[in-house]
Amino acid sequence: MRIERYADQGRCVGHIDGRVVFVRFALPGELVDVRLDEPHDRDDRYWTGEVVNVLEAGDDRVEPAWPLAGPLAMGGGVGGADLVHVSLDGQLRWKTATINEQMSRLGHVTTDVTVDRMPGDEQSGGLHWRTRIEMIADEDGRPSMRRRGTHVRVPLDTMPLASRELLDVADAEHVWDGGFEPGAQIRLSVPEPRENGKSDDNYAVLVDGRLRAGRQELTETVTVAGRAFHYQVDANGFWQVHRQAPLALTGHVIDLARRQIGDAASACVWDLFSGSGLFTLPLATLTSPRTRMLSVEGGKRAVHHAQRNLRALDLADVDARCGDVAATLAQVPANLARPDLVVLDPPRAGAHAKVCRQIAAAGARSVIYIACDPTSLARDTATLVAEGYTLRDIHAFDIYPMTHHVETVALFVREGR
Repeated sequence: MRIERYADQGRCVGHIDGRVVFVRFALPGELVDVRLDEPHDRDDRYWTGEVVNVLEAGDDRVEPAWPLAGPLAMGGGVGGADLVHVSLDGQLRWKTATINEQMSRLGHVTTDVTVDRMPGDEQSGGLHWRTRIEMIADEDGRPSMRRRGTHVRVPLDTMPLASRELLDVADAEHVWDGGFEPGAQIRLSVPEPRENGKSDDNYAVLVDGRLRAGRQELTETVTVAGRAFHYQVDANGFWQVHRQAPLALTGHVIDLARRQIGDAASACVWDLFSGSGLFTLPLATLTSPRTRMLSVEGGKRAVHHAQRNLRALDLADVDARCGDVAATLAQVPANLARPDLVVLDPPRAGAHAKVCRQIAAAGARSVIYIACDPTSLARDTATLVAEGYTLRDIHAFDIYPMTHHVETVALFVREGR
């Protein structure tokens, strides 16, 4: 098969007898042998498959830095790094093309996005960036990952995507030695040291959600415009997984927010899908003397930590609520009902049309949308544009090297209220 173009989910597109085939571990322009996932005589709209042999390689193809995550036919198949066959520059080109194509096809806007690589990733070859990893114990009690399309668990003695601090903890806690109950879920969470070097106990090893070593509540530190913000987060909860992502994303979002708020003495801000308050804390300090804020998050533990993080900084003008975002926005207190700025960081599925329309109905002039999936961002872009917003800025961050995932930050502005 001759591969034609990039597709979604880390795949590329080719055709067999006019039928679309989505192919893993391919690159545009390549001539490859492909094994289909299912019998070739089925009557589906499209087929899926995987490269088993490269006959004519593309310029961006490299030997996988982590062979276990490569194609099944080449001894891989464990997942977690579906662009491991692509050069680092090629990965940026792939992600740039994906964002621009999705924004055009689904968002009906033309973009020329820039994708930034995180500091240190080029030097480390796109490895050693994850501050959280999850594995499963195999039948011998060793950490492992499942091989795609099988029940086989491949034992691991390291994790190339894990940060060096995390690997140090894994070694110190003898994680690779095994001894786990077969089938147990193993999670390591190790915040990146920021200010005073390593903290002896600022890490967690969890087995089936229960703490085995370290501590349940971890400290994350993010410096924005010279000010350090400290966050208490649940070791088993969500946090931006790339060691540099909290700094890069928060810095960019707050810079956009300051430009939108300008020199106003006060402002009303919504922070939706707010997690443990990564953006909430610096947003709450945007204006002086006060920024009135509503933050909404569905996870109870995350909201508990966000409220505690706010109290620690004496940020009393933030109404941090736990609940479904759409349902919460239907009953906003009058003093918070007309936001000047809305920041939202929804899950992979996006915010959906209802929330976008609620934002528009509230009269928000500016919207900063942080997206981990270009397709969802593009769909919500179409809704916001239909509500009178204009895409004013779009920038992306490669906080998931070796994978097809990419984080995109878009600024929408609507004139008048």
